[in-house]
Amino acid sequence: MLLLLFLVVPIVELAVIVQVGQAIGTIPTLALLVLMSVVGAWLMKREGIGVIRRAQRQVRDGKVPSREVADGFLIVLGGALMLTPGFASDLVGMALLLPPVRAVVRPALLRRLQGMALGAAMGPAAGRRRPGGRSGVIDV
Repeated sequence: MLLLLFLVVPIVELAVIVQVGQAIGTIPTLALLVLMSVVGAWLMKREGIGVIRRAQRQVRDGKVPSREVADGFLIVLGGALMLTPGFASDLVGMALLLPPVRAVVRPALLRRLQGMALGAAMGPAAGRRRPGGRSGVIDV
C-alpha cells in the first residue's frame, strides 16, 4: 500500500501541475503553488495555536486532551501536505486544516489510535488464536 502511495501520488501531482500549467501558464502555476504553501503555513500556525490553548485548558482542568491531540496530529499532517508541492496534496492538506473536516476525520483517527494502543498493551500475541479456538491469553 505504501509503495503504491509513493508511486501514484507523485504521478498524479505532476499530471495536475502540468494540466494547470498548460491552462494558466508556468509562472502563475508556480506562484499559485507558493501562495498555497504560504496560506497553508499561516493556517497551520493559527489552528495549531488554538489547539495548543485548548489542550492546555483541558490539562489544567484535569482532563485528557485526546481530541486536541488528534486535532494536532491532523493539523501537522495537513500542514505537511500543504508544504509539499502539488495541487492534490494542497487540497487534502487544506481540508485537514479546516475544523469541520477535522471533526469528521477525528473519530476515525481516535478509533484507529485506540485500537493500536489496545493492541500494543495486550502484546504481540493479542489477536492470535491457538488451535481449537482458544486464545493464548491467560486471564488472572
